Amino acid sequence: MVIEKIIGKLREPAQNKRVETVRFEWFERNNKILKKTTSSGEEIGLRLSEPLYDSGVLFEDENRIIVLSLTPCKLTRISVSSIKGMGRACFELGNRHLPLFVGEDWVDTPYDRPTFEYLQKLGFQCECVTEKFTPEVTVQGHRHE
Repeated sequence: MVIEKIIGKLREPAQNKRVETVRFEWFERNNKILKKTTSSGEEIGLRLSEPLYDSGVLFEDENRIIVLSLTPCKLTRISVSSIKGMGRACFELGNRHLPLFVGEDWVDTPYDRPTFEYLQKLGFQCECVTEKFTPEVTVQGHRHE
C-alpha cells in the first residue's frame, strides 16, 4: 500500500476499530518518501508532501486505522532561569547546528555525550530525559563567504 496523504489527526481512541501504528523518528518527519512497517507487520510506502506528525492518521476503513507514532528519544534538557540564559543556550546549540525545542524554562536537543559535557562545562544545568522530540528549529548548515 502506498499512502500519499495524512487524512487527519487521531483525537480519541477508535471505537470498534483496530489501531495499527507506524513508528517514525524525529529526524524522519520531513522525509517525503519512506518505507515503513505497521505494528501488524504490513509494509507500506509513504509518498507525502507534508511533514509527519504524532497521531497523524494515514489510513482508515471500517475495520482499522493506521496512525503515525513518534518514537521517544534521548534528549539533553537544559534548564534556564533568565532570558539571557535562554539566549546563551540557544546560541551554543545553534553554533553546533543542533535542532532544538524551546520550552518555558528549558531547551531540549537530541542527546550526545560531548555536547552534554560541553554544556555542563559552560555552567548549564543539564539532565538526560527520554521524550518525544519535535524540533522547532533545525539548522541545515551555513557558509562563510
